Amino acid sequence: MISNFFLKKKIKAKTLFPKHNIKNNFEVENVRPLDLASKKDLTFFDSIKYKTLAATTKARLCITTDKLKIHLPTKLDIIIVDNVLFELAKALKMIYPKADIDYPDLTLSKPIQKKYTGVKFGNNVLIGKNVKIGKNSVIGANTIIEQGVKINEGCVIGAGNIIKNTIIKKEVVIQDNCKIGQKGFGFIPNNNKNLKFPHIGRVIIEDKVEIASGCTIDRGSISDTVIGSNTYLDNQVHIAHNVQIGSNCMIAGQVGFAGSTKLGNNVSIGGQAGISGHLKVGNNVKIGGGSGVVKDVEDNQTVMGYPAVPLKDFIKKNKKDE
Repeated sequence: MISNFFLKKKIKAKTLFPKHNIKNNFEVENVRPLDLASKKDLTFFDSIKYKTLAATTKARLCITTDKLKIHLPTKLDIIIVDNVLFELAKALKMIYPKADIDYPDLTLSKPIQKKYTGVKFGNNVLIGKNVKIGKNSVIGANTIIEQGVKINEGCVIGAGNIIKNTIIKKEVVIQDNCKIGQKGFGFIPNNNKNLKFPHIGRVIIEDKVEIASGCTIDRGSISDTVIGSNTYLDNQVHIAHNVQIGSNCMIAGQVGFAGSTKLGNNVSIGGQAGISGHLKVGNNVKIGGGSGVVKDVEDNQTVMGYPAVPLKDFIKKNKKDE
């Protein structure tokens, strides 16, 4: 689901793409991935790996390439371009003109205690407009919670955190000095001026997640960044935009995730491992510390090394090198 944190302009399809022949000139309600788009949304199709989703999308307007268009339903208005992400970024900028920069929240103020019944605040906490915090929650000193953030019951938020564009479910623990919900590292390279990719997604943190100190979790660019229930993150973990982590995962310190990777449930990852972008890691997977995962990992696998390979192959290779 797309965020409501950002100012959205009303704009019609022909205004977005004036040089293209568009039959159905509707007002674009939002920009969504292929599988989440409805008939009044703009979507995009930039890789053959998403052809199954392309075939069943409900969108009526899609940016894609001449090579990929054959995988889309015939009912769509198709915008043929050379660079899908470049044109998508330009369209996003028109619909969400302020989503490419993280402007400071100027609505911040000290919390009014009577507004937050049953919530305990440390010194120097600042709260933005329309923030909701559930009862029995504790917010540590010097933490900033920006406008629109929702925190459910029984949460413990440590000192020095900055939280924006985020929904936090019940009984979540976030230790000190985390940055959650900031814009991800997304831009289209250009010789004169790089085109920043607007980020209109959120961070969703499910029930009973624990996030240790110094973690950074970027909000989604188009879809949401999600951390599943009962998942634990160690110190200094970085989660990039659109990453989806399943339930009951254990992720050790200094692990880094590139954008749009999806983890299943019960995944364990050792310290300082790196997970490349747009990958699928299955259920019950174990990834050794210091590994570099550069391709999909199926369910119930244990992998290690760089590039990460099944554990038995890693052991066999190291015996040969001895």
